[in-house]
Amino acid sequence: MFFERPESGEKAILVHMDMSAKAIQESPRELEELALSAGADPVEILTGSRHKPTAKFFIGTGKLEELRQLIQLHEAELVIFNHSLTPAQERNIERVIQCRVLDRTGLILDIFAQRARTHEGKLQVELAQLEHSSTRLIRGWTHLERQKGGIGLRGPGETQLESDRRLLRARVKTILARLAKVQMQREQGRRSRQRAAVPTIALVGYTNAGKSSLFNKMTDADVFVANQLFATLDPTLRKIELDDVGPAILADTVGFIRHLPHKLVQSFRATLLETTEATLLLHVIDACDDERQGHIEEVERVLKEIGADKVPLLQVYNKIDLMPGQKARIDRNSDGEPVRIWLSAVSEEGVDLLLAAVNERLSDDVFHDTIHLKPKDGQLRAHLYAQNAVLNESIDEHGDMQLEVRMQRKDLLQTLSRLGMATEQYRVEEVY
Repeated sequence: MFFERPESGEKAILVHMDMSAKAIQESPRELEELALSAGADPVEILTGSRHKPTAKFFIGTGKLEELRQLIQLHEAELVIFNHSLTPAQERNIERVIQCRVLDRTGLILDIFAQRARTHEGKLQVELAQLEHSSTRLIRGWTHLERQKGGIGLRGPGETQLESDRRLLRARVKTILARLAKVQMQREQGRRSRQRAAVPTIALVGYTNAGKSSLFNKMTDADVFVANQLFATLDPTLRKIELDDVGPAILADTVGFIRHLPHKLVQSFRATLLETTEATLLLHVIDACDDERQGHIEEVERVLKEIGADKVPLLQVYNKIDLMPGQKARIDRNSDGEPVRIWLSAVSEEGVDLLLAAVNERLSDDVFHDTIHLKPKDGQLRAHLYAQNAVLNESIDEHGDMQLEVRMQRKDLLQTLSRLGMATEQYRVEEVY
């Protein structure tokens, strides 16, 4: 789009370098999965090790020559690096190998662009792409001369590069305005669920851990499922019924990945609010993955970055059908509280245990009792009815009201606090 570059194709050479710094270490297997998810055809992977990247090419000149020879051998049309490259590094490598170069961030953005289906998702992806491209505009239009000075040599007053930047800023401003409207609509939906005291359960986890498969089993939905990274991009909400809790909302969210580009985290912040404002998180984990612990730590890091690390969490170890001898079970902590479920979304073994554990975790936070009100407590009565929390009501001969109330304990505490009423009077105590 913004550059004069060799046209890209699907036949790709992958480049993975083992770095001594753990902070920038990536997985070669994950790179291959990302490339396949993007529709590329990896024909070779070039590996090596470095203490630190070089400023000019990221890799050394020897590896660069080896890469050029591999491109000629396989007639490859695309090179994908398993690392983040600077704009200068991309341009320098392309100049030497005469082939399209894509880094890890660009590859993930491309996958997101393919997966986006809703209006909001497309806007979020475009915003992330524009912000990523803005740093790669320098010398992008080499076919146009720069503005010149002197008599008879003055240009129109704006170079092509400046024009591109101005158009890009205008488009970003338009997208941000549209996303703000979408965010307002989502916020209205969340407020209505809060008023109705409906808890939200959000599925989170590393990409391809099986969140969508589990979502379909729990809700009888037909969300797209595929054995590929980022099969689900747009969040999906469905209503489910829990025995001791009543109606609840289950949200399927975008999967996380190691070193998820910060631009994507920022662009999808409105979507990720479903996670930060959830009542309970279900952290879905691929139980048979060799890098399971690393994926768990990465998800926990992203949750902390978006401010969701304080939300109550239940770990769900999925895909036990691929682990011979592993049975579905619930693991509990020293207080007897469910903290980990082992199941298979494919065979449905253990899904009933998950629903029971979710029901148990949420019912601990549900107030279900009879509240006695005086005629002067009409304002509290009105608030409880507005939140659809009153199951039954009776009035005695003195005009006193007995209300059978069922709602989230925290919502009842907030209501009493707003009205300046003592919680002890209504036998409502906060549970820690």
